[in-house]
Amino acid sequence: MKNERSISAMALCAAMALPGVAAPGRVAITPAEVADVLSEAGIKVSSRQVTLLADVVASTSNPKLRVESMERWGDHRMKVRLACDSNTECLPFLVAINWSGDDAMPPIPSSPAAISPVKTGSDPFVVHAGSPAILLLEGDHVHIQLPVFCLENGAPGQTVRVVSKEQRRTFSAQVFSETVLKGRL
Repeated sequence: MKNERSISAMALCAAMALPGVAAPGRVAITPAEVADVLSEAGIKVSSRQVTLLADVVASTSNPKLRVESMERWGDHRMKVRLACDSNTECLPFLVAINWSGDDAMPPIPSSPAAISPVKTGSDPFVVHAGSPAILLLEGDHVHIQLPVFCLENGAPGQTVRVVSKEQRRTFSAQVFSETVLKGRL
């Protein structure tokens, strides 16, 4: 009986010591993949500088990632929100980018087009009337994320009208990406 408990305890300790492994049918997204996407967006980083803030998995290997937002996170870090081009491949996730004290942090691109590829083809709009999105409202010391529906079509950088999910308030917001809009309080 005592041996069985000892074996169970050792197995539990060994399982807890192992790093997280992607579930069957899921593929882990690596810091190297994130570094590649950021480098394509104009922020040159190595995989050593990328810290995944959670275990991130996708339903396919090598999913097409896009940068949704970037913001400074202290003196030597940047917080970056990424997502898969197809929301069926992975959920949006956050990473931290670290710079050493000697390296200067690069400037954050000011326009959404600088970090989000603009769709090409016959439809220049990335948001459409009736499509759901997240509105990031920012004030002096307040940051709010609000689920909304678009009332107009819009391309990156354009201002469109949106309505809250409860349809109680309307806002004017700048299109940032397919699912993210920005507004001011």
